[in-house]
Amino acid sequence: MNALRKTLLVTCVTAACMPAAHAEKFFSDSSISLLHSADYEAYGDRQEEDTVFTFENVTAHDWGGTFLFFDRNHGRGPDKGNDNVYGEFSPSLSLGWLTGNDLSFGPVKDVYLAGTYEYGGAPEQNNILTGFGLSWDLPGFQYFNTVGYYASNNSSAAGFSDPDNDWQLTVTWGSPFEVGPARFLFDGYMDWSTAEGDHASEMHFNPQFKLDLGNFTGNPGVLYAGIEYSYWNNKYGVGDDDIYGTESAVSALVKFHF
Repeated sequence: MNALRKTLLVTCVTAACMPAAHAEKFFSDSSISLLHSADYEAYGDRQEEDTVFTFENVTAHDWGGTFLFFDRNHGRGPDKGNDNVYGEFSPSLSLGWLTGNDLSFGPVKDVYLAGTYEYGGAPEQNNILTGFGLSWDLPGFQYFNTVGYYASNNSSAAGFSDPDNDWQLTVTWGSPFEVGPARFLFDGYMDWSTAEGDHASEMHFNPQFKLDLGNFTGNPGVLYAGIEYSYWNNKYGVGDDDIYGTESAVSALVKFHF
């Protein structure tokens, strides 16, 4: 299993780093977001106020794509100074492109290898996830993807042992729509992971609902404003509401694409 996971991750990363002469790029997009909420779940079953800065980059190629983001939070009030950085890098490799065959069937457009590296955050994660994904062609969605991962979990936090490895299902989507002259985007993700010997099952549902402000000035897709909702059952897999309860937080959101 370890050899297979390493092979999958190396294959995805190799594809992500291949010279441009061997691949066709469809698009690349970077963005910076600012979020603020007073409802994030904190240690000790209490809510905390945080401002979060997020950098994201996504690329799409004929061979697959990459997604990268970093979160930097700045605690407010009693949590001032309780800051950390969390990031993920997720390359994917199209098996249709790799094999030269059309792997579409029904509403499925393609099958792909997927990997994710998770780093940082409050539990100081250092996790490697590998698996397979499906890219779906669904009405009303610009994209809709599902990935099944096996997660090799590690923590470098002092006094913490490595969490047991588990399985994870990740769903990502993007659905643009218009109401009169206004353009909106409903996108986000959902992560669900299995319970293991030392942690509970957890589910994090994280949609964003945004208004395209740039569209009113002739620059669609550049500046958005809206809200993000975070529902996180068994946050960090603790499974004890006296330590970490279920997060239900609405954040104000501004996002700039470049």
